[in-house]
Amino acid sequence: MPIKMIVTDLDGTLLRSDKTISSYSIAVLDKARKHGVKVVYATGRGGSAEQVAPAEFFDGRITMNGAIAKIGDSMVYNRIIPFQTARPILMACDRRGMRITSEMSEMHYSNFIVSDLWQGITNFLTVDFSRHEMDAEKIYTPDPTPDDIKFFDEILPDDLYLVLTSDVDGFLGQIMHKEATKGQAVYALANHWGISLSEVIAFGDDFNDIEMLRKCGIGVAVENAIEEVRAAADYICDSNDIDGVAKWLDESFFESRDFFKIYRL
Repeated sequence: MPIKMIVTDLDGTLLRSDKTISSYSIAVLDKARKHGVKVVYATGRGGSAEQVAPAEFFDGRITMNGAIAKIGDSMVYNRIIPFQTARPILMACDRRGMRITSEMSEMHYSNFIVSDLWQGITNFLTVDFSRHEMDAEKIYTPDPTPDDIKFFDEILPDDLYLVLTSDVDGFLGQIMHKEATKGQAVYALANHWGISLSEVIAFGDDFNDIEMLRKCGIGVAVENAIEEVRAAADYICDSNDIDGVAKWLDESFFESRDFFKIYRL
Protein backbone atom coordinates (compact mmCIF):
# COMPACT_ATOMS: atom_id res chain seq x y z
CA MET A 1 0.00 0.00 0.00
CA PRO A 2 1.21 3.56 -0.64
CA ILE A 3 2.10 5.50 2.51
CA LYS A 4 -0.03 8.63 2.85
CA MET A 5 0.38 9.66 6.49
CA ILE A 6 3.15 9.74 9.10
CA VAL A 7 2.27 10.12 12.79
CA THR A 8 4.89 10.47 15.50
CA ASP A 9 4.93 10.83 19.25
CA LEU A 10 6.96 13.80 20.54
CA ASP A 11 8.74 13.25 23.89
CA GLY A 12 11.22 10.41 23.66
CA THR A 13 10.48 9.88 19.96
CA LEU A 14 10.72 12.87 17.62
CA LEU A 15 12.08 15.23 20.28
CA ARG A 16 15.64 14.83 21.45
CA SER A 17 16.25 14.67 25.20
CA ASP A 18 16.76 18.44 25.25
CA LYS A 19 13.18 18.79 23.89
CA THR A 20 14.24 20.06 20.47
CA ILE A 21 13.56 18.80 16.95
CA SER A 22 16.73 18.77 14.87
CA SER A 23 16.93 20.66 11.59
CA TYR A 24 17.56 17.30 9.91
CA SER A 25 14.28 15.87 11.28
CA ILE A 26 12.39 18.97 10.17
CA ALA A 27 13.89 18.68 6.68
CA VAL A 28 12.87 15.01 6.37
CA LEU A 29 9.30 15.71 7.51
CA ASP A 30 9.13 18.62 5.09
CA LYS A 31 10.31 16.32 2.31
CA ALA A 32 7.46 13.92 3.11
CA ARG A 33 4.92 16.75 3.06
CA LYS A 34 6.20 17.93 -0.32
CA HIS A 35 5.46 14.42 -1.61
CA GLY A 36 1.85 14.86 -0.47
CA VAL A 37 2.20 12.81 2.71
CA LYS A 38 0.34 14.11 5.78
CA VAL A 39 2.59 14.59 8.84
CA VAL A 40 0.99 14.53 12.31
CA TYR A 41 2.24 14.49 15.88
CA ALA A 42 0.44 12.59 18.65
CA THR A 43 1.40 13.51 22.20
CA GLY A 44 0.25 13.35 25.79
CA ARG A 45 1.07 17.05 26.05
CA GLY A 46 -1.54 19.76 25.92
CA GLY A 47 -0.82 23.35 24.90
CA SER A 48 2.90 22.94 25.62
CA ALA A 49 3.21 20.78 22.50
CA GLU A 50 3.31 23.82 20.23
CA GLN A 51 6.22 25.24 22.21
CA VAL A 52 8.39 22.29 21.17
CA ALA A 53 6.70 21.31 17.88
CA PRO A 54 5.44 24.40 16.02
CA ALA A 55 2.16 23.81 14.20
CA GLU A 56 3.53 24.99 10.85
CA PHE A 57 5.66 21.84 10.58
CA PHE A 58 2.62 19.53 10.83
CA ASP A 59 -0.61 18.92 8.93
CA GLY A 60 -2.42 17.70 12.03
CA ARG A 61 -1.91 17.69 15.80
CA ILE A 62 -3.11 15.16 18.37
CA THR A 63 -2.81 16.23 22.00
CA MET A 64 -3.86 14.99 25.44
CA ASN A 65 -3.21 11.35 24.49
CA GLY A 66 -5.89 11.57 21.82
CA ALA A 67 -8.57 13.65 23.55
CA ILE A 68 -8.03 16.40 20.97
CA ALA A 69 -7.18 16.26 17.25
CA LYS A 70 -6.86 19.42 15.17
CA ILE A 71 -6.08 20.45 11.62
CA GLY A 72 -4.99 24.06 11.84
CA ASP A 73 -7.49 25.68 14.17
CA SER A 74 -10.28 23.24 13.25
CA MET A 75 -11.28 20.60 15.78
CA VAL A 76 -11.59 17.18 14.15
CA TYR A 77 -11.85 14.98 17.25
CA ASN A 78 -12.75 15.83 20.85
CA ARG A 79 -13.30 13.45 23.77
CA ILE A 80 -13.36 15.29 27.10
CA ILE A 81 -14.47 14.28 30.62
CA PRO A 82 -17.56 16.22 31.81
CA PHE A 83 -17.03 17.98 35.14
CA GLN A 84 -19.88 15.97 36.66
CA THR A 85 -17.72 12.86 36.08
CA ALA A 86 -14.35 14.46 36.82
CA ARG A 87 -15.23 16.18 40.10
CA PRO A 88 -15.95 13.06 42.21
CA ILE A 89 -12.66 11.51 41.05
CA LEU A 90 -10.70 14.65 41.88
CA MET A 91 -12.34 14.92 45.31
CA ALA A 92 -11.72 11.23 46.09
CA CYS A 93 -8.04 11.55 45.20
CA ASP A 94 -7.73 14.75 47.21
CA ARG A 95 -9.24 13.07 50.28
CA ARG A 96 -6.78 10.21 49.78
CA GLY A 97 -3.89 12.69 49.95
CA MET A 98 -2.84 12.21 46.32
CA ARG A 99 -1.48 14.99 44.15
CA ILE A 100 -4.08 15.36 41.41
CA THR A 101 -4.68 17.77 38.53
CA SER A 102 -7.40 18.37 35.97
CA GLU A 103 -6.31 19.95 32.68
CA MET A 104 -8.52 21.86 30.26
CA SER A 105 -7.73 24.38 27.53
CA GLU A 106 -4.07 24.64 28.57
CA MET A 107 -4.93 25.40 32.21
CA HIS A 108 -4.04 23.04 35.08
CA TYR A 109 -6.41 22.90 38.08
CA SER A 110 -4.61 21.24 40.96
CA ASN A 111 -4.30 20.59 44.69
CA PHE A 112 -0.54 21.18 44.64
CA ILE A 113 1.92 23.71 43.21
CA VAL A 114 2.41 22.27 39.74
CA SER A 115 5.49 24.38 38.98
CA ASP A 116 7.29 22.79 41.94
CA LEU A 117 7.28 19.54 39.97
CA TRP A 118 7.43 20.85 36.40
CA GLN A 119 9.09 24.26 36.23
CA GLY A 120 7.86 24.88 32.68
CA ILE A 121 4.20 24.80 33.74
CA THR A 122 3.13 28.20 35.03
CA ASN A 123 -0.51 28.19 33.86
CA PHE A 124 -2.07 26.48 36.88
CA LEU A 125 -4.49 27.24 39.70
CA THR A 126 -4.86 25.54 43.06
CA VAL A 127 -8.56 24.89 43.54
CA ASP A 128 -11.19 23.47 45.87
CA PHE A 129 -12.37 20.47 43.85
CA SER A 130 -15.72 20.41 45.66
CA ARG A 131 -16.51 23.66 43.83
CA HIS A 132 -14.77 22.78 40.57
CA GLU A 133 -17.10 22.92 37.55
CA MET A 134 -14.64 22.63 34.66
CA ASP A 135 -14.64 19.78 32.16
CA ALA A 136 -11.32 17.95 31.75
CA GLU A 137 -9.35 16.91 28.72
CA LYS A 138 -7.42 14.71 31.12
CA ILE A 139 -6.79 14.16 34.83
CA TYR A 140 -3.29 13.30 35.95
CA THR A 141 -1.31 12.35 39.03
CA PRO A 142 2.49 12.09 39.38
CA ASP A 143 4.05 8.80 40.49
CA PRO A 144 0.95 6.78 41.43
CA THR A 145 1.72 3.87 43.75
CA PRO A 146 0.43 0.33 43.12
CA ASP A 147 -2.23 1.03 45.75
CA ASP A 148 -3.19 4.23 43.93
CA ILE A 149 -3.59 2.28 40.70
CA LYS A 150 -5.81 -0.26 42.47
CA PHE A 151 -7.80 2.68 43.87
CA PHE A 152 -8.41 4.00 40.36
CA ASP A 153 -9.55 0.55 39.27
CA GLU A 154 -12.21 0.73 41.97
CA ILE A 155 -13.48 4.29 41.40
CA LEU A 156 -13.18 4.95 37.67
CA PRO A 157 -16.44 4.66 35.72
CA ASP A 158 -16.56 2.39 32.69
CA ASP A 159 -16.09 5.23 30.21
CA LEU A 160 -12.68 6.30 31.64
CA TYR A 161 -9.30 4.59 31.71
CA LEU A 162 -5.89 5.03 33.34
CA VAL A 163 -2.67 5.03 31.33
CA LEU A 164 0.87 5.28 32.72
CA THR A 165 3.55 7.21 30.84
CA SER A 166 7.18 7.90 31.62
CA ASP A 167 7.93 11.16 33.40
CA VAL A 168 10.95 12.78 35.02
CA ASP A 169 12.35 10.19 37.45
CA GLY A 170 9.11 8.21 37.49
CA PHE A 171 5.69 7.79 35.92
CA LEU A 172 2.63 9.92 35.28
CA GLY A 173 -0.82 8.44 35.72
CA GLN A 174 -3.29 9.92 33.24
CA ILE A 175 -7.05 9.40 33.33
CA MET A 176 -8.77 9.77 30.00
CA HIS A 177 -12.09 9.20 28.28
CA LYS A 178 -12.04 5.66 26.82
CA GLU A 179 -12.34 7.09 23.32
CA ALA A 180 -9.46 9.51 23.98
CA THR A 181 -6.56 7.44 22.69
CA LYS A 182 -3.90 8.19 20.15
CA GLY A 183 -5.15 5.32 18.01
CA GLN A 184 -8.71 6.70 17.91
CA ALA A 185 -7.52 10.22 17.12
CA VAL A 186 -5.19 8.96 14.36
CA TYR A 187 -8.17 7.15 12.83
CA ALA A 188 -10.26 10.35 13.00
CA LEU A 189 -7.62 12.41 11.17
CA ALA A 190 -6.90 9.68 8.61
CA ASN A 191 -10.61 9.26 7.94
CA HIS A 192 -10.97 13.04 7.51
CA TRP A 193 -8.35 12.91 4.75
CA GLY A 194 -9.71 9.71 3.19
CA ILE A 195 -6.68 7.69 4.30
CA SER A 196 -6.80 4.07 5.47
CA LEU A 197 -4.91 3.15 8.65
CA SER A 198 -3.01 0.63 6.51
CA GLU A 199 -1.50 3.66 4.74
CA VAL A 200 -0.13 5.18 7.98
CA ILE A 201 3.31 4.84 9.60
CA ALA A 202 3.39 5.48 13.37
CA PHE A 203 6.40 6.07 15.64
CA GLY A 204 6.46 5.88 19.44
CA ASP A 205 8.27 4.98 22.64
CA ASP A 206 5.84 4.67 25.59
CA PHE A 207 2.74 2.83 26.81
CA ASN A 208 0.33 5.34 25.29
CA ASP A 209 1.80 4.67 21.82
CA ILE A 210 1.18 0.92 21.75
CA GLU A 211 -2.38 1.00 20.38
CA MET A 212 -1.36 3.51 17.72
CA LEU A 213 1.56 1.37 16.54
CA ARG A 214 -0.63 -1.73 16.39
CA LYS A 215 -3.51 -0.06 14.54
CA CYS A 216 -1.44 1.61 11.84
CA GLY A 217 -0.09 -0.14 8.77
CA ILE A 218 3.49 0.13 10.02
CA GLY A 219 4.49 0.66 13.64
CA VAL A 220 8.04 1.75 14.44
CA ALA A 221 9.55 1.95 17.93
CA VAL A 222 12.58 4.10 18.66
CA GLU A 223 15.57 2.27 20.13
CA ASN A 224 15.00 3.92 23.52
CA ALA A 225 11.36 2.76 23.70
CA ILE A 226 10.15 0.66 26.59
CA GLU A 227 10.12 -3.09 25.96
CA GLU A 228 6.34 -3.29 25.58
CA VAL A 229 6.44 -0.77 22.71
CA ARG A 230 9.34 -2.54 21.02
CA ALA A 231 7.38 -5.80 21.19
CA ALA A 232 4.34 -4.14 19.58
CA ALA A 233 6.32 -2.58 16.71
CA ASP A 234 7.03 -3.90 13.24
CA TYR A 235 10.41 -2.18 13.14
CA ILE A 236 12.94 -0.59 15.50
CA CYS A 237 14.70 2.63 14.49
CA ASP A 238 17.57 4.52 16.13
CA SER A 239 16.98 6.46 19.34
CA ASN A 240 15.40 9.89 19.63
CA ASP A 241 18.75 11.52 20.41
CA ILE A 242 20.19 10.50 17.03
CA ASP A 243 17.11 11.38 14.96
CA GLY A 244 15.82 7.81 14.70
CA VAL A 245 12.47 8.78 13.18
CA ALA A 246 13.99 10.97 10.48
CA LYS A 247 16.78 8.51 9.67
CA TRP A 248 14.34 5.63 9.33
CA LEU A 249 12.07 7.67 7.04
CA ASP A 250 14.99 8.96 5.00
CA GLU A 251 16.55 5.54 4.50
CA SER A 252 13.42 3.40 4.16
CA PHE A 253 10.82 5.83 2.92
CA PHE A 254 12.79 7.77 0.33
CA GLU A 255 15.68 5.55 -0.72
CA SER A 256 14.03 2.11 -0.89
CA ARG A 257 11.36 2.79 -3.49
CA ASP A 258 10.89 -0.97 -3.92
CA PHE A 259 9.69 -1.01 -0.28
CA PHE A 260 7.55 2.15 -0.17
CA LYS A 261 5.73 3.96 -2.93
CA ILE A 262 4.89 7.61 -2.39
CA TYR A 263 1.72 8.86 -4.03
CA ARG A 264 0.41 12.40 -4.03
CA LEU A 265 -3.02 12.64 -2.40
